[in-house]
Amino acid sequence: MIDRARLERIVREAGAIALATWPGHGHALEVWEKSPDNPVCAADLAVDAFLTRELRTLLPSAGWLSEETIDHPERLERGLCWLVDPIDGTRDFIRGRPGWAVSVALVSEGRPLFGMLAAPARAIDGEGEFWSAEAGRGAWRNGVALSASRRVALEGSRVPTDAVPRVDSDLVPVYKPNSIALRIAMVAADEADLLATLRWGFEWDVAAAALIAREAGAAVSDAFGQPLAYNKRDPRAFGVLVTAPAIHDAAIERLAERAEKLGR
Repeated sequence: MIDRARLERIVREAGAIALATWPGHGHALEVWEKSPDNPVCAADLAVDAFLTRELRTLLPSAGWLSEETIDHPERLERGLCWLVDPIDGTRDFIRGRPGWAVSVALVSEGRPLFGMLAAPARAIDGEGEFWSAEAGRGAWRNGVALSASRRVALEGSRVPTDAVPRVDSDLVPVYKPNSIALRIAMVAADEADLLATLRWGFEWDVAAAALIAREAGAAVSDAFGQPLAYNKRDPRAFGVLVTAPAIHDAAIERLAERAEKLGR
């Protein structure tokens, strides 16, 4: 159905386009706010334009949903749809920090088929990170198969966060990239045991990384424990919960009261 190698080349090139203007390499960057406390930069738009052209050429029949493109309802009539965040983690990008990624997913009838993250500013053995997954076939980082956390106790779980609230003082904070996609991917790579958000978020933020985590063996849901669905008329969901499988139910139970209060 799709040339996976070509798709990977496109996503890698999108990462290279972003990296070429990344302030972490000393480049000046044009930044403004789409809305209060919602920054965007010229690199977001350049990557979005590149991906729009290349992905639509790769698969003309697919719909399109991107953070930086006006949403057209015609995507709902397509069985296939691209979900794109040109730069997930824009705050880290504009501050010259490496915790950002280009996120691309292809979904079919509401379920992800492919998910890819290009994180060229994050170095492993001298090269940037490239994460990928294909439904039913596994997940990889830089060609190495991923196996998600297998933690069996919620207490002591590693969480990518700046700090844990007092009610969760039994959890262990670990490094937190600004990109939600990379935080989800940390569970896939057994660098974290639990990732949870309790806010409304968009499909393009999580689609690729959620597939990577699921294919690595993690449990993935919204904040209420319900499956995530994609290419919906309203492209939002309340929260995302990605965990080692054995602690997923315990995490849902712990978050239930907070999720109910904030998400209803």
